[in-house]
Amino acid sequence: MLHEFSLLATKQMAEPLSDFLMEHGAYSVSIEDADADTDQEKPIFGEPGTELDDFAWDRSLLKVLCPDDFNIKAVVELSAQELGIETPTIENVVEVPNNDWVRITQAQFTPTRIAGDLWIVPSWHEPPNPDAVNIRLDPGVAFGTGTHPTTRLCLEWLHDHSLSGKSVLDYGCGSGILAVAAKKLGASEVLGTDIDPQAIEAANYNAEVNQADAHFYLPEQMPEGKFDVVVANILSNPLRILAPALLGRVKSGGHLVLSGILERQADELIEVYRSYRPDSPLSVWKSMDGWICLAGQIA
Repeated sequence: MLHEFSLLATKQMAEPLSDFLMEHGAYSVSIEDADADTDQEKPIFGEPGTELDDFAWDRSLLKVLCPDDFNIKAVVELSAQELGIETPTIENVVEVPNNDWVRITQAQFTPTRIAGDLWIVPSWHEPPNPDAVNIRLDPGVAFGTGTHPTTRLCLEWLHDHSLSGKSVLDYGCGSGILAVAAKKLGASEVLGTDIDPQAIEAANYNAEVNQADAHFYLPEQMPEGKFDVVVANILSNPLRILAPALLGRVKSGGHLVLSGILERQADELIEVYRSYRPDSPLSVWKSMDGWICLAGQIA
């Protein structure tokens, strides 16, 4: 049996106390806003590009997962002595059963039909239809398992447009799911790029598992060239900044597909791209759960 202790910590205590607990045998420590769902709740994570004055909560709640023989009282008292802080308050303790968390987590991810015969199938499941376009994918560190509306919108666009013989660039590839889908849907050449080396590693792995001839690069290694389709599932602020770069990667007559955009951000982003290429307007292709996909043919 495991135990999860809840400790109340000040802004200054939270990080060093978390490190101390892990060094002394805690399995994991998560930090939450102790004032969540109250008038004192404080946002510290914003969309990229937003400015925040502080990146710590005034009061934090540390959720500490420990083995059964972990002496939490002794450890917090020792932390006060060694860190020179007030002894943390133990707010709560709950027992956590030793479940098979891998099996429980896997049960949350089942085969998902995206559109037509396009499916996302976790590796621990058999494809419902072996003859369909099945993308085998495991949840990992890189964003993009096909379940989020922004990813689904891009996948649906790729499915609904003929890619036969076309080149595709997946900009901000994450897990590589869009690149893999493009290749399995008939694209002749598929490249992807991401700033995160772990994403490149995950994308290469997923391409190999799916026997998809797609290649992934860090930005500084990305080859020159233009593509018939450029798809970018990022967030609105990076998409604003990247507008010239993305437009510059699309062949004349090619398509630009953007997602990671909230409905309220659509008009602004359309105007940003129009300011660079007035003759190549984007428009809302489809929306889902408050998110939208912009697409347009570049003159």
